[in-house]
This record gives sequence, C-alpha cells and structure tokens, in this order.
Amino acid sequence: VQLQASGGGLVQAGGSLSLSCAASGGTFSSYTMGWFRQAPGKEREFVSAIAWSGGQTYYADSVKGRFTISRDNAQNTVYLQMSSLKPEDTAVYYCAAKWGWSGNDVDTEYDYWGQGTQVTVSS
Repeated sequence: VQLQASGGGLVQAGGSLSLSCAASGGTFSSYTMGWFRQAPGKEREFVSAIAWSGGQTYYADSVKGRFTISRDNAQNTVYLQMSSLKPEDTAVYYCAAKWGWSGNDVDTEYDYWGQGTQVTVSS
C-alpha cells in the first residue's frame, strides 16, 4: 500500500493543524493506521494509532488531549487533528500502516510508511 501524508506547515504555538494521509493500492480498511514523528537529532516516536474500524485509538502521553486521530475508510484516509500545538511538537510527521492492533506504538511493527510532512511550531 502507498501512503501520502499532507497538511504540514508552520503554525504559532497554541494553534492548530490537521494532517491527512491518503492510502492507495491496498485494503485500507484492514489496517491499523499510525502517526509517528521525528524531530531533528531525535529518534522517531509514536504519536497515535487507530484500529481498522476506528473503534480503538491510542495516544502518546505527550499529545493526549491535544491531538485527535480519525479515519474515513470510504476515502482511504487517516487524519490527525492537532491543537494547542507546542514548539516541541515540531517534527516531520509520518503515517504508517500495519496489520493487527498489538504493537501499534512500535515503529518496527509497521509495514508501510508515507514520506512525511513537516510540522513547525513557532514560539
């Protein structure tokens, strides 16, 4: 499956941004979808995941209450709505797809990756 992330940009601290990840070439509705991010000089870290049905979601503590993950299986798209953004949210954000729910916060468990979209939060 091919994944294309979009929606990144520059935003002031406290602002909002919405990311999208469009999938093609596979059975999108079968996959757990995840968002990860990588800041300069840091390792890639888990942000959020959503089960194939949308019935289960999981968030990193650092974004809980500020970010919301959702999906539209009819549109083969997963979203990440980000609000109350902080400078430490600055990173390249990647979407990814995997089979099954377990290990949804582990990047090595994911089979497919998008190209990433830059999010920059200014103070």
